[in-house]
Amino acid sequence: MDYNAIIYEAKLEARKLGQAFLDEYYGGQDAGMCGFAWVNVRPMNKGNTKAGKEERKVLRAMGFELDWTGKEFQLWNPSGLGCQNVDAKYAGAKAAASILREHGFNASAGLRLD
Repeated sequence: MDYNAIIYEAKLEARKLGQAFLDEYYGGQDAGMCGFAWVNVRPMNKGNTKAGKEERKVLRAMGFELDWTGKEFQLWNPSGLGCQNVDAKYAGAKAAASILREHGFNASAGLRLD
């Protein structure tokens, strides 16, 4: 499995849908509520197993970092949009999580207002 291609596809789709949100609702401008969005991936294997260690190595190589709980990995702003609009960023995060789920990852999107 080409993990670089998977994360590239996820980020590309996130960018596309995040920008589409801005275009549709704000005329392509940065407006609306400010906030953050990310993708969480919960590893399927325990961290002390060979499979778990390899899974975590792959997630780190894809750009994910361990979250504050120590149970999931996060990728902040997968769309790469330089805006502050939380809805656009969340649209991108949901798109990225969807692509990752298609490839077998246990992924979900999250957001919070600033």
